[in-house]
Amino acid sequence: MKGVKPLILAGIVAASAAVHANDLDKVIDKSSEINKSAAQSQTKIDKIADSMQGRLQQFKALNKEIDGLTVYNAQLTKQLNNQIAEMDALNESMDQVSVIERQITPLMMRMITGLEQFVALDVPFLTEERSKRIASLKEMMDRADITSSEKFRRLLEAYQVEVDYGRTIEAYTSLLNVDGQEREVDFLRIGRLELIYLTRDGKKAGSWDKETKSFVELPDSAISQINKGLRIARKQLAPDMLTLPVHAAE
Repeated sequence: MKGVKPLILAGIVAASAAVHANDLDKVIDKSSEINKSAAQSQTKIDKIADSMQGRLQQFKALNKEIDGLTVYNAQLTKQLNNQIAEMDALNESMDQVSVIERQITPLMMRMITGLEQFVALDVPFLTEERSKRIASLKEMMDRADITSSEKFRRLLEAYQVEVDYGRTIEAYTSLLNVDGQEREVDFLRIGRLELIYLTRDGKKAGSWDKETKSFVELPDSAISQINKGLRIARKQLAPDMLTLPVHAAE
């Protein structure tokens, strides 16, 4: 019986060791599961962290783009306000132009009438040319394809031509009734001071008398000076002193 107790004790020890070994395996297995679960959780956490980091970068980029758009929209708003102000100014200018245009048309008509009356009362030189110019101005006023500014420019140009007549000397050829017969004569115009004619044969001369509104005959002694004046006007002679009869203005 003494030999049995050690065997029982050894069996108990062996059984206890087996139980402990079994429990340890379970603990190890459980630990492995925990570690595996922790690794999976860490992987999920890493993925979530990466996703959040990406979204954070995207959020920052969107905020930066929004800031840029805010500045751009503010600039566009300033430009739009400036354009609106310019449009208002243009509309106001257009209204003023319409008023001026309504006023300038009657003014131009009066200027043409005044010019026509002036030519009719003036020394009768280049009568046909000047009459055609006035007729052209009248026709121009009826045309819708010519702007008011262009009409006014042409009218001022016609006035300038008339002004220039008063300070120039000119020779030209035209027809004139001399002693009841229409003849070709050479005219010498000295500003608006004198209008003298000389027949092409050089035998008869006359000058315009503003009082009688007709040509009066000049003496033969004036013919040489008239010829000289004609040559000077045609730039065939250098400018020189002329001795010609002058009808003094009253």
